[in-house]
Amino acid sequence: MSEISVRMIEGLAEISSEAWDAIANPDGQMFDPFLSWDFLQALEQSGCVSEETGWIPRHLIAEDGAGNVLGVLPLYVKTHSYGEYVFDHAWADALHRAGGEYYPKLVTAVPFTPVTGRRVLAADAGVRGALAASAKSVAGQWNASGWHVLFPDASEREALAASGLSERLDIQFIWDNRGYGSYDDFLGDLASRKRKALSKEREAAQAGLEIVALTGAELTQEHWDVFFACYQDTGARKWGTPYLNREFFQLVHERMAQHVLMVMARRDGQWIASALNFIGGEALYGRYWGCLEGQDSLHFELCYHQAIDYAIAHGLKRVEAGAQGHHKLARGYRPQAVGSSHFLTHQGLASAIDRYLSRERQAVLAEIASLDAEGPFKSGV
Repeated sequence: MSEISVRMIEGLAEISSEAWDAIANPDGQMFDPFLSWDFLQALEQSGCVSEETGWIPRHLIAEDGAGNVLGVLPLYVKTHSYGEYVFDHAWADALHRAGGEYYPKLVTAVPFTPVTGRRVLAADAGVRGALAASAKSVAGQWNASGWHVLFPDASEREALAASGLSERLDIQFIWDNRGYGSYDDFLGDLASRKRKALSKEREAAQAGLEIVALTGAELTQEHWDVFFACYQDTGARKWGTPYLNREFFQLVHERMAQHVLMVMARRDGQWIASALNFIGGEALYGRYWGCLEGQDSLHFELCYHQAIDYAIAHGLKRVEAGAQGHHKLARGYRPQAVGSSHFLTHQGLASAIDRYLSRERQAVLAEIASLDAEGPFKSGV
């Protein structure tokens, strides 16, 4: 491993899908759709990730002396903090008031996707170390304020902390499959009052509607058009301009339909709502939802209950339903720690943030314990 070299590319079109995926997804049982070349390159090809949107691809590739790819690091130069789901605007403001510049910064992440997974992608620890060292070096050379790794898994957060990055914790609500054979088996783990409430909620949500789950070849352009209209409506109401365009979803349809689960609702022959999920090797990932007509509790049905149904039927270990959302707690999604790792080039800012994050981690862990105690599960489950 003494011959490791690291080079930079300006987009995934500069590396073959085979070479990238051999590193990013070497084990089909652990397949992560968001690390695949198909997904990440679709963001670039569609223009959702570009200099114009403030996500400038500058990925790192580690190779041996013969040019064989040993590891890869998704890396973006950011000129803002939007689309990250790890909120550091206060950090940027603090550095600006101190006379410094927070942007540009370097980010290793899946753009617009708050899903935990591997981030420094290599089988060998030495290669991972070389990629991390290169990212830090680039941050210094380019006068970036730092390098931020968003939503790495717990083991990677630990390794990054050992290499000097500060760990930040947050909370997501995740449903764990305890070997259930059916949705009713899952309800059996809940307190009686909570169990009845969810049954009534599902009944109300489904009243007068046809609920359809589609994947792979079942998906048509009509389904994607309806979904995109729903996505635009939700995006416009929640954060202004949606991050993703129709071309991106078209590329996902062409490349990854077998990894997509779309749950749709139809009333009197007309589609009125849609929820988009991605299927991983171990998990179902809820991503986007929207409706063109309202119905009581329809959001909960399409996004949470139907996802649990699918996970149980297909033996998936968990459902990750995205960032935030305390309302997920009552639907059996439990609070769990997720995190990010941060390297700041400004020593004063780095020291202040490290002290703050130490206290914040304790508060987050205490909140997780408190929230879990409020959940719908029977005592001891």
